[in-house]
Amino acid sequence: MSDTPVLKLADLPKAQGFALSEEERHEIEHALGHYPDGRAASIDALKAVQKHRGWVPDEAIPEIAKAIGISAADLEGVATFYSLIFRRPVGRHVIKVCDSISCHLTGYEELRDELVKQLGVQYGQTTPDNRYTLLPICCLGACDRGATMMIDDDLHGPVEPADVKAILESYK
Repeated sequence: MSDTPVLKLADLPKAQGFALSEEERHEIEHALGHYPDGRAASIDALKAVQKHRGWVPDEAIPEIAKAIGISAADLEGVATFYSLIFRRPVGRHVIKVCDSISCHLTGYEELRDELVKQLGVQYGQTTPDNRYTLLPICCLGACDRGATMMIDDDLHGPVEPADVKAILESYK
C-alpha cells in the first residue's frame, strides 16, 4: 500500500462565487443585439469577460451561458475549442507564435527557440514576472511574412531571431 494520500473531490478547494460585472453584462447584452440566437454571441460573450479579467475562469461559464441563453455545456464546448479564449491566467502580454507549415519553412523553429531563450519559459508557461505568456498558434494568416508572431493584437513578421529582444523590450 502506498504512503501517498488519496486526493478526494471533497478535499479540493471550493469554487468561489462568480458574478458578471455590470460592464461585462452590458457588453454581452450589446453583442446579443447583433445576433438572432445566443449561440452566435458565444465568442463575443467569452471575449467580454476575458477583456476585463484577462482570462475566463471555469466559474464564469454558467453565468455567461445564462446571460446568452444557452447551456453551460454548449458554452464550455466553444470556450475549450476556441484557442484565443484563455481558461487559466495569462501574463500581461500573450505571445502567439505561428507554427503553420509556411512559418516552419521560413524560420519558425529559430524564432521559437529564441523566444524560449529570451523568456526562460516553454509553450504554455508565463514568465515569473507575469509579463509574458508564450503560446503556439496554428496560423496567424500572414503566410507571406513568416516567421510570424503576435503579441497581444500586434502582428510581427517576418521576425528574425535577432529581432526578438527589441520586440520584447517594446512591451512594458
